[in-house]
Amino acid sequence: MDLSIIVPLYNEEDSVIPLYEALVHTLNPLNLNYEILFIDDGSRDKTYSLAKDLAKKDRRLRVIKFRRNYGQTPAMVAGIEHAKGTILITMDGDLQNDPEDIPKFIEKIREGYDIVVGWRYKRQDKLLTRKIPSKIANWLIGKITGVPIKDNGCSLKAYRENIIKKIPLYSEMHRFIPAMTSLAGTNIAEIKVNHYARQYGISKYGLSRIYKVLIDLITIKTIISFFPRPLVPFALIAAVAALVSFFSFISGIFYILQSGQESIVFWGLTILYGSLAIVLLFWGVLAELVYRTGNLKIENFASLKIDNEISRNNEVEKR
Repeated sequence: MDLSIIVPLYNEEDSVIPLYEALVHTLNPLNLNYEILFIDDGSRDKTYSLAKDLAKKDRRLRVIKFRRNYGQTPAMVAGIEHAKGTILITMDGDLQNDPEDIPKFIEKIREGYDIVVGWRYKRQDKLLTRKIPSKIANWLIGKITGVPIKDNGCSLKAYRENIIKKIPLYSEMHRFIPAMTSLAGTNIAEIKVNHYARQYGISKYGLSRIYKVLIDLITIKTIISFFPRPLVPFALIAAVAALVSFFSFISGIFYILQSGQESIVFWGLTILYGSLAIVLLFWGVLAELVYRTGNLKIENFASLKIDNEISRNNEVEKR
């Protein structure tokens, strides 16, 4: 399979058929062996039944149904896991992304890039609730992760299959895929894409997702900074706790010398923070053991980079 198009859907009954027709219209002239995956994320309308009827007529379309609504990232993960293509392209199912942009993504991947990210440079969304928070979030993500992407929230992205299938995704992590893959030294390109105003239904996202993005951003920063050294963050926090314990102990000694009485406050702080330092240090050792002996070895990302180089060399030889 050359190409897999992955589209999460949630209450998009009016968009399913026009989207399918637009995809087929774009993909057929490319002369590629392709598939389309619609992932119904627990829709409560006719989205699934309409998609299923389309799949009965076209074997290139496969439909995955969730029992309830889990969110965009789990839907994308399901599509990625079931995809058979060597190039995977994700996009929204609300007709705001343009299928006509797909050939540009394929061309960039063939140039040797591992990930191609869409940039909605003329975004057709509300200014206060979508555009401004998005600009702030993209700036913040770029500064914290060191991977400057103009539009992390754009779902229209293309990936090499051997890259994206090795990246763990959960919560709202689909926005941070470029940052996550930076651990493997991937080549990332960003291209301008069309963006249209929503024609049917209502947006599933708003300001309520900001706190989720911030929490995930902290997680991503921690992973990127300490992935090869899990003991370090625990040791740093343990050192702070140990210092508090030490100064409490010294203060307790001075208090005895000055007043001739013992202070339960100073001794309590000494024991409390001293115990915390020991526990944190052991947690760090445990994290280091898991990293060294478990499935989170950096070698997985190193081999990912090697596999990527091999696939590029093979592509050059074919040309």
